[in-house]
Amino acid sequence: MIQDCPARMYNIAPIFCPSLSWLHGCYSSEFSHRPRVVVGLAQWGTCTRTIFHVIGTHALAYWNNNLATVGPTKNDITILDAFTGSQTAVLSGHAGQINSLTYSSEGTFLVSGVSDNTIKLWDVQTGGIIKTLCGHTGWVYSVSVSADDRVVASASVDKTIRLWNIKTENCCIIRRHVHTVTFSPTNPQLLFSFSNDAAQQWNIDGHEIGSPVPCNYIGFSQDSAHFVSWEWEHIIIQSADSKRTVIEYNLPSNPYCYCFSPSGRFIAVAIQQAIYLWDITGPGPCLIQTLTGHSSYITSLVFSSPYHLISASSDQSIKFWQIGAPSTNPSAPSIESTSTTSTPIKSVSLQANDGLAFSINSEGVVKTWDILTGYCKESYRTQIRRIRNADIQLISDRLIIVWEELFQQKINVWDAEKGELQTIGISDGEIQGLRIIGDGSRVVQLSEGTVQLWDIWTGRSMCKEGLEGPGGKFIQAHTYFDSLRMDGSKVLVHFDTLRIDGSTGLVDSTWLSVQGWDFGTPDSAPIQFSETSSGRPHLKLIDNRRWLQDGVRIEDGAAGKEIFQLCGRYANPSAIQWDGQYLIAGYDSGEVFIFDFNSVLS
Repeated sequence: MIQDCPARMYNIAPIFCPSLSWLHGCYSSEFSHRPRVVVGLAQWGTCTRTIFHVIGTHALAYWNNNLATVGPTKNDITILDAFTGSQTAVLSGHAGQINSLTYSSEGTFLVSGVSDNTIKLWDVQTGGIIKTLCGHTGWVYSVSVSADDRVVASASVDKTIRLWNIKTENCCIIRRHVHTVTFSPTNPQLLFSFSNDAAQQWNIDGHEIGSPVPCNYIGFSQDSAHFVSWEWEHIIIQSADSKRTVIEYNLPSNPYCYCFSPSGRFIAVAIQQAIYLWDITGPGPCLIQTLTGHSSYITSLVFSSPYHLISASSDQSIKFWQIGAPSTNPSAPSIESTSTTSTPIKSVSLQANDGLAFSINSEGVVKTWDILTGYCKESYRTQIRRIRNADIQLISDRLIIVWEELFQQKINVWDAEKGELQTIGISDGEIQGLRIIGDGSRVVQLSEGTVQLWDIWTGRSMCKEGLEGPGGKFIQAHTYFDSLRMDGSKVLVHFDTLRIDGSTGLVDSTWLSVQGWDFGTPDSAPIQFSETSSGRPHLKLIDNRRWLQDGVRIEDGAAGKEIFQLCGRYANPSAIQWDGQYLIAGYDSGEVFIFDFNSVLS
């Protein structure tokens, strides 16, 4: 893109440069004709290197600066220098896809589990095959080596776990269907197996220890001082000795993999395309960093040093990260002392007349932003979890939040002043939008084909209006769009309709329709109005996220041209709101951007 469209990069890239970066300072004088970034990135990310077109990104193993992965074909193992990323060796000899890799604790050999039903042990120094273990009748998809390097454990599609004595090749078979096996990092007699819903301990002779533990995974730090367990979206990190809970956290989605740093200070957890990093050794363990940059699910994580992390993704890339990378700007805050918002932003709201904007993430953390300075004025955690739709308003120094939880078609209200929580209504269908209107006593709910008005404090339904476009039948609201737009007591809804061909009776096309009501008079029927009467400026928000192209852009209706576009990793925000001057966008990475178009308007 830089080579083909340099002018476009010049127009777009400087806006998204972190505010503390040299580039932003260099080009700040050029921003007069562009939107001003009020809230956005402060520093560059910490990804130091990316290697593309890696085949087996789900298989990653590290030992003493050697990084093993799969490539250049799915049957080969590539050894990379973990510091430079350069290729040092290719190990060939498998007849099937390599599914799992692990180094021995002393790094003398590498073990691979393959879809040709075999396990191979590789000499790290020569790259030759030490031996091949045969016996499984199905794909081998997990291998692990005991702490004393005497036994290899393997799990297979054939619904067995096999414990191989490396010296004698004797095999102990456990009849159990699991998807992962791993040895304790310090106890060579202890093995863990994991299925989709339970973890089980085994001794080296194949006997069960205790009962299965209901969870998706259990893993230990390298010194076995801490262990991590999670069940779906809930993660717990505990002290191995005292069983004291160090961290307990509700995640935005089910984690896929994790790793502890060699010193045991950090734990990294991969959730979809992001890496969440905790410091668990301080007096107040906290989430200190979120690493974003992969474009698809992260499948494997390893630490190569106490402050360097390597991640692999199904986007066929491997990324190298520096933890707590120092900024080139001496006035920039240290990442070590900065607590980062990192869970997905679920809702954003503008209150431009008061100079405020709000964001709330899936963990119920609310942030209040000053849209003149970009500073976060207030941040605190509520009792809210698993948000799908939400709205936040500060009315007479009283913060009110309305939201819908995932899989629960009901509207909840939280009054920050009183600390009260209540339910005000049950939806007739899937909720596609919620907005607080007027003096904060009412909320508008957008559902399938209807707009309904509720009294927040009594829970009474005040009115219900149907959606129908001109010459068309309602299909759906823009669930990825700012479907409900507010202007005081006025509500504007954007939705899709079907147009039917009058001669054939068949669907001709879909059509974007707009319908609005003024709910300004209580206990009276709302007054319907058209979009042109809503007092919107000539700048229009165009949102094509649902078509996975062009992202979000602002067009000048009078001039008939595009003046701004969200691009690249910022093309598809998880929540947006636009009021004609300010655009606020929240992302799954936890980032929030606020753009001020005042200079463009003037």
